[in-house]
Amino acid sequence: MRRYYIEHRTIYRYSEPVRFGLHRLVLRPREGHDVTVVKHQLEIQPSARLFWLTDLFGNSIAIAEIPEPATSLEIVNKVIIERVGGPSDEAPPLITRESKITLPVAYPQMEQSVVSGYIHAVYPEEQSGVHEWAAQQIKGEVADMSAYEIVAHLNRCIHTQIRYRRREERGVQSPATTLSFSAGSCRDMANLLMEACRSLGLAARFASGYLDAAAANAGRGSTHAWVEVYLPDNGWCGFDPTVGGPISPKHVTLGVSSHPRGVMPISGIYDGSPGCYLGMDVAVTIRQSYDDDKLVEGNRSIVCLS
Repeated sequence: MRRYYIEHRTIYRYSEPVRFGLHRLVLRPREGHDVTVVKHQLEIQPSARLFWLTDLFGNSIAIAEIPEPATSLEIVNKVIIERVGGPSDEAPPLITRESKITLPVAYPQMEQSVVSGYIHAVYPEEQSGVHEWAAQQIKGEVADMSAYEIVAHLNRCIHTQIRYRRREERGVQSPATTLSFSAGSCRDMANLLMEACRSLGLAARFASGYLDAAAANAGRGSTHAWVEVYLPDNGWCGFDPTVGGPISPKHVTLGVSSHPRGVMPISGIYDGSPGCYLGMDVAVTIRQSYDDDKLVEGNRSIVCLS
């Protein structure tokens, strides 16, 4: 069992005081057999009221009401989690057994109504082109590969063919754009893999969260994105095209959705003069925690949830 401290700091800056509409925060890690949230603390400046809900995908969502105008909005997410992972931990591995499922996948009848929402393309106008690309990557190898192996192969193809490029622009590139540029962010690579899997009849969803990597250890990290594919004999299996392999205990999931926009860590609106938005700064820090369940408090309004 390993305990980690995660701090995710986001600051939006404006040239004049602006009024804020409701903000949607997907910042509480998803819990399961391998992850437990020990402590969760949100710091928001200016002060905000939070309303919590569980969305259709099982994500914990906070709706922030911010009544006071301001020239900046700062949201600091602090979390301590306990994570099962590593050779000494007694826990089921991320994939419990070798998957025997092959293409085309026959999903159980009782799951088909839900699965259909994860197979429908986000970019239907590009589906034929994405399918053509995916089919080309696995040409001649389908007969000898399981569905899991095919997804793993597509994951490696994206890792080798698409150059990682950090983008500050909001949203994701379409799959065709990512293929055309041969470059994209982690969100863009994940979006391409998700649509490629769906073009092959595989249920796939977009996942957003944190990755324990060198940049995050140094306090220079940002949020991360990957894909989960549903296989009847192994459930949701995670693949990270930025890394080129399956997800690991270093991945911490904040939210999952059938659409990339559904798991934006922070989304909302503001009312101000045209051009008053100056930009945003994001920093994610991850470190192994040895301080029991203590969180360092700043001089801000604090909502503490354990």
